Amino acid sequence: MADTFNYRIDHHGSLVRPAELVAARAAGDPEALRAAETRAVEEAVALQRKLRCTVVTDGDLPREDFRTAVLNAVTGFRRTERTGPDGLVRWVAESLPKANGPLLPGYGTRLSRLTVIAPKATLPSPAYLAATTFEPGLGPASARELGEALAEIVRAEIARLVSEGVRLVQLDNPLLLDHLATDPSAPGALSFEDALAVDAAAVRPAERPEGVRVAVAPGWTAPDAVDLARAERLYATVPADRWVLPFYRGTDAELDLVRALPEDRDVCLGVVDATTPEPEDIDTVMKRIDAVDTFKDIEDAAVAPSRGFADVAARPLLDAGDQRRKLVLVETIARYCWGNEF
Repeated sequence: MADTFNYRIDHHGSLVRPAELVAARAAGDPEALRAAETRAVEEAVALQRKLRCTVVTDGDLPREDFRTAVLNAVTGFRRTERTGPDGLVRWVAESLPKANGPLLPGYGTRLSRLTVIAPKATLPSPAYLAATTFEPGLGPASARELGEALAEIVRAEIARLVSEGVRLVQLDNPLLLDHLATDPSAPGALSFEDALAVDAAAVRPAERPEGVRVAVAPGWTAPDAVDLARAERLYATVPADRWVLPFYRGTDAELDLVRALPEDRDVCLGVVDATTPEPEDIDTVMKRIDAVDTFKDIEDAAVAPSRGFADVAARPLLDAGDQRRKLVLVETIARYCWGNEF
């Protein structure tokens, strides 16, 4: 698939919220909060431009966490006081969801006014939401039914975002890699087969314009060992153009995740750890990428941090300074791989 649209310096989408925005949200003044969000997004775009990112996002700055672009924009979900095993506030589905309008209204238009860099949007995958919000006996008959309803909403939103100028849409499903372990657990309420069917329904396009990519991030850390047959089934069933894979530990399992990828799919390698401030050694990273180059055309690749820096606004993984240093390191690694040809 090698072409000029690989968006080689990527990031997952969420950035550390600046102190001014955090204070405005705590103050509870809606007008002041909107103004602070506008300034924060403008500054985030300027930062990404300076760091030569080849895609730009709003940093998820207006949202509480990576799920709420969907959960706050559709009917049928209720926020609870409970916390899930992932530490996130638990939401439950009380009825099949219906969209009240766009999930990210005006997203592509706003970013296009700030920069010519390709806009990227990140959404939670419908299978992930179904697996984590379904409760037996409450609302939908099954997690699969819930996931299918969500897939229709997300698929329509992808088409709308693309029509608004967004060039890269990423769906996050942090549970999928758990299914690829040689001794898999069964996270959430969806089987592996149901999760594949639901996310495939959201990703499958009627038509995709030139230069547009739909990506899936199936998790933040590779399992200790990968079942290659399951990985191949994942890639064959979910027709994403781009797979955003963890690649920061140098394990055989990380290589296996890339090795199982079909020849016609892009890969974005999460080459720096977004959870630790210590910088990676560039020579070590390049040796890992060289190993990929023996079986995957590096022209069909991109590099990124391992995950978002603040998928939950109140729980940033690094501070703003360390985040910047990690993004600079990703840009440096891209130059080692491709020179200035971004």
